[in-house]
Amino acid sequence: MRPRDLLALIVLGAVWGASFLFIRVAAPALGPFPLMGTRVVLASLALAPFVLALGRFPEVRGRWRQFLFVGILNAATPFSLIAFAETEITASLAAILNSTTVLFSVVVAAAWFGDPLTLRKILGVVLGISGVAVLVGLDPLPLNGAVLVAVGAMLLGSFCYALGGNYVKKTFSGVRPLTMAFGQQAGAAALLLPLALATLPEEAPSTPVVASALGLALLSTAFAYLLFFALIARVGATSTLTVTFLSPGFGVLFGVVLLGEPLGLGTVLGLGIVLLAVALVTGVGRAKG
Repeated sequence: MRPRDLLALIVLGAVWGASFLFIRVAAPALGPFPLMGTRVVLASLALAPFVLALGRFPEVRGRWRQFLFVGILNAATPFSLIAFAETEITASLAAILNSTTVLFSVVVAAAWFGDPLTLRKILGVVLGISGVAVLVGLDPLPLNGAVLVAVGAMLLGSFCYALGGNYVKKTFSGVRPLTMAFGQQAGAAALLLPLALATLPEEAPSTPVVASALGLALLSTAFAYLLFFALIARVGATSTLTVTFLSPGFGVLFGVVLLGEPLGLGTVLGLGIVLLAVALVTGVGRAKG
């Protein structure tokens, strides 16, 4: 991988990791629906000029029902669940739990497409479950009902991502990446905008909350999607997949350094175990040839 592509991959991991920081700051003040409605509406508006300039809008219009469904399944629902979860748990914990998307994807692909569940993948899923147990059981947060519900919401959001990713694989074969990104965000906006307007906060948000919402929409969504798809075009999907290992690390780093979140033994062990599980199920690091 060329140095500029490696740098781009690190930047992508950082901006996706930062999304958990932005959500942790903004979700308690704005609420899940207003925050995520802002995210998808602004991201759609930011991507729209590229879609129009390249003449991709007819592609979106021709599949609007499918984009509405994938927007709900792969964006609106998991986004809202993550925002709800981060009203109770730390950005660090949320970032690591979100990595279980890869583990859920393996199970969904086996059930949906009949992809073989090899011993390596099964071991990875079992190890990932163990990692989540260690992460939650040893986390510095008190293990009360609200925290457990938030953890469940994070895992359900990851499962939605897994379903959405496999739905995209099945339904959108051949659809260009920019079209896919815009269509998904626009579909999510169709659901979240009414919910956001119905649940607006009573008080005006503070400057850090506004900045976090803008960062989430423009940096961690619109810009991240463009960078992600550019990397796929340049270095391929397999190399770009290694961002899975970078974003939770950045999420923990930002949470600890910028929000003062505790870095306990459970966080370190849980992160290591979950990333090892992801490596097993994706095959990253295996010898080629």
